[in-house]
Amino acid sequence: MSLVLDGLVKRFGAVTALDGISFEVPKGEVFGFLGANGAGKTTTMRIVLDILRPDSGIATWEGTPTTHVPRETWGYLPEERGLYPRLQVLDQLVFFASLYGIPRDVAATRAREWLARLRIPDYATRRAEELSKGNQQKVQLIAAILHEPAVLLMDEPFVGLDPVNVALLKEAFGEMRERGSTLIFSTHQMEMVEELCEAVALIDRGKLVLAGPIREVKRSTGRRVVRLALDGKTIEAGTPDGGATSIPWLDSIPGVRVSRAGQDYAELEVPRDVDPELVLRTALEHGERVTNFLIADPSIEEIFIERVGRPPASAEEKHLAGSVSAPAAAGSAAPVRAASEPPR
Repeated sequence: MSLVLDGLVKRFGAVTALDGISFEVPKGEVFGFLGANGAGKTTTMRIVLDILRPDSGIATWEGTPTTHVPRETWGYLPEERGLYPRLQVLDQLVFFASLYGIPRDVAATRAREWLARLRIPDYATRRAEELSKGNQQKVQLIAAILHEPAVLLMDEPFVGLDPVNVALLKEAFGEMRERGSTLIFSTHQMEMVEELCEAVALIDRGKLVLAGPIREVKRSTGRRVVRLALDGKTIEAGTPDGGATSIPWLDSIPGVRVSRAGQDYAELEVPRDVDPELVLRTALEHGERVTNFLIADPSIEEIFIERVGRPPASAEEKHLAGSVSAPAAAGSAAPVRAASEPPR
């Protein structure tokens, strides 16, 4: 059983945020949801959570429309933090868990356990406004998972985290995955997708570009990548008047081109119908001393750039409204944005 999106369409006035989005997220997997800012990722998540309703199409979980799935099925980590700034961390974690029917003593025990796992046990009695952005992010994650949801949706969970906190968050993901949770997260950090995800979907301007297991997505490009380094030589792309590369014998291999040049090694794109080991054999035949040779599929970032036409970190500016946060407490500054604004 799985989460299935079938033909989702959502418009905001003249803006079509989603245009027939369909893909499947297998139960119990870690799924990467990719796209430039404004592509429609947050809109899709909100439809799954029944915060927004699609103009047409349907989202189902284990065969049941998500509009009829119990609220406690879902956990949601929005990009914008929705904590009460002046409320102590433990008190608000217990409060958020109580919204899902978790008894206060059970919620407090779970909250303290997670605070310890994420290395902030002493922050239980601190006010949220006293925490760094990274630690607020960890508290927000705990708030999303204390009721032990079957599906956890996260919007840019790694934004603003230092390497130590990124590692802790990845450990938490692994634990939830082992417990059987389905994890879906959007990110511009493609290395996180490569490391954590079993499958991905990429959308651009409201349209689905590709979806499926990462291995199949990479192989669908029809090419392989060879990492090559030659002793004493730098491999670069050729000039318009010369060959495709700066190494004449490489031009004898059909379709090979330099996709990334560097002092340590170069990455060569090799068509799927060409044996990549031909590069190594040809190099040795020409007396080259090969110091690095590795065959791989294109990276997810390379596929993203190829299909969307721009790097994920330099996509167009956000033009859609933010995530649903916790309702603002008296005197707090936790905003709730209007659902009528064009969403991300």
